[in-house]
Amino acid sequence: MIGIYGGTFDPVHFGHLRAALEVYQGLGLREMRLLPCFQPPHRASPAADARARLTMLRSAVGTDTHGLVVDNREMRREGVSYMVDTLASLREELGDESLCLVLGADAFLQLHRWHRWEEIIALAHLVVTHRPGWTRVADAPDIDPVLARLWRDCHADDVAELAAVPAGRILPFAITPLDISATRIRAMVAKGESPRFLVPDVVWNLIRLQGLYDIKRNLDED
Repeated sequence: MIGIYGGTFDPVHFGHLRAALEVYQGLGLREMRLLPCFQPPHRASPAADARARLTMLRSAVGTDTHGLVVDNREMRREGVSYMVDTLASLREELGDESLCLVLGADAFLQLHRWHRWEEIIALAHLVVTHRPGWTRVADAPDIDPVLARLWRDCHADDVAELAAVPAGRILPFAITPLDISATRIRAMVAKGESPRFLVPDVVWNLIRLQGLYDIKRNLDED
């Protein structure tokens, strides 16, 4: 099984990395692919350009990857990054291997707004990450009825159900709650505050070196 974890990574932070690692270990994946998107469909362009975000992500993962692998196919494709196209590309490459698309619970609740979203569950499993003690998505008061039905029809109780077929199941997965936001990190940098211990040191060094996120040049670099 291969995990798929997409995002703008603008910048990559410990919330991203820890969630990816916990899913990789918890599901016993062969690898977890981190896919930085070139241009998200429903958001403004990322603050840092594609090259800078890819460099930060590769540097954060480093050489001792613990199963995390950077896949830059959306960067190479350019244009708007639709997950359905990415999954179709991966399916063509990997054949019938189980693919596990990692989504936060909030992202799952917006799945019906994604481009050709109905095809996604045919291409991959969904691993919906959540905080410990969280109630089922299907019980969320604001869930769209079509997603509630999808959850009930495709819900999996354990990872063995995902390993048995290439796609089509939905597995909830509890992760360590880390309240870290890339938006907040960018705002901190722009105000001259240090984001150390929210991002890997190598990422913070690259932000300073490349002058990303309107960094205040008088920021203490210690």
